[in-house]
Amino acid sequence: MALRVVIAEDSVILRDGMVELLSTRGCAVVATTGAPDGLLAAVAEHGPDMAIVDIRLPPTFTDEGIRAAEQLRAGHPGLGVLIFSQHADPALATRLLATGAHGVGYLLKERVAAVSQFVDALHRVAGGGTALDPEIVDRMLRGGRRLDRLTAREREVLDLMAQGFSNRAIAARLVVTERAVEKHAAAIFAKFDLPLTEADNRRVKAVVAYLTETGA
Repeated sequence: MALRVVIAEDSVILRDGMVELLSTRGCAVVATTGAPDGLLAAVAEHGPDMAIVDIRLPPTFTDEGIRAAEQLRAGHPGLGVLIFSQHADPALATRLLATGAHGVGYLLKERVAAVSQFVDALHRVAGGGTALDPEIVDRMLRGGRRLDRLTAREREVLDLMAQGFSNRAIAARLVVTERAVEKHAAAIFAKFDLPLTEADNRRVKAVVAYLTETGA
């Protein structure tokens, strides 16, 4: 079945261009819009597999796209969301990943070298995977991290973090206490040299490191 897509992009030329390109590569663009309210309404009406969202949408052209994406992630858990923007903003990427590490993407418009790569990324995100531009990852992590510094149990905990499980859910799956999971998480953060403040931020960055090195 064709991948069903909604596009939120304020540039009419770019929006129409994406519709034409995606349509010729087996995707079904079920709706397009230039505003966040239109995006939310289109997803509610059509129930697509994917939403392609620009960060800067009307009326203020700041973070409306990310805010709309956060609402979609909360209200439509099975929806893939790909941020497609000319702005590399690691803080906004962190906000998006904080909603869950799977089924999300953040690609830079000027760095997509081929339409086939873009379509592959859409299918990967729609299937629950991730698609992160390397520049975004570099800015978030400020240099590489090595997973081989982790113990086997820490790798298990980080893998479950990347799947979106809470500490309590991880403890249940591994048949350990929640306190034990917290200790493993603290060790992961320390080995990745992530600061002790901003716990949610550390969790997201650890997951990004994991996804980057495993190619998930």
